[in-house]
Amino acid sequence: MKKSLQFSYEAPYFLSHEPTGKEQEVWIVLHGYGQLAEFFIRKFIPFSSENRLFIAPEGTNHSYLQEFQGRVGANWMTSYNRETAIANNHRFLNCMMDELLLQFSSSPRIHLLGFSQGAATGTRWASQWSGRLDSLVLWGGGFAHDLVLNLAKEKFASTEVLLVHGAQDVLITEESKKRQEELLFELGKPMNLLTFEGGHEINPTMLEKIINQGF
Repeated sequence: MKKSLQFSYEAPYFLSHEPTGKEQEVWIVLHGYGQLAEFFIRKFIPFSSENRLFIAPEGTNHSYLQEFQGRVGANWMTSYNRETAIANNHRFLNCMMDELLLQFSSSPRIHLLGFSQGAATGTRWASQWSGRLDSLVLWGGGFAHDLVLNLAKEKFASTEVLLVHGAQDVLITEESKKRQEELLFELGKPMNLLTFEGGHEINPTMLEKIINQGF
């Protein structure tokens, strides 16, 4: 017999700076499998300013990356207790954003960038979040395959969507590209795709273009 219970849980997130509540843009950045938010947010620090805040939550599951010692990485979920992990992610991210947005008297523009596993996690979460995204950047990943499409279509109706991947990213297959095209069509979104020379990574030049110039 299996039972479960909910209890208070502490989870970390990292900020580019202490929020003032006057920022005009908030970027939620979700790391990929085996990464840590403390290091992931460093890729975005050069683009932070008094008007732009970055916030990087950390996946709630942790493990050693090799054997039983050494470097530790986080992930958003595995196949084990998958639905529970997804529900935990949603509660964590909802609570994080509720706490953050209390500091704002007027709503900032909100962008979400999900890298690799963080892309699927971000789309699942944002499709049920009570707030609204101005833009959604899916980098080295894509929409979760198990989205409730009618709800996601309504939620992302006014959200700009951008796919980004490296030309040599071995995790982006022709099959996965086709599936993302199909999902975009079903969601009523245009196919906006940017590529760069590189693999499964955050390319600083492309990142600067997206953040500073828009898309």
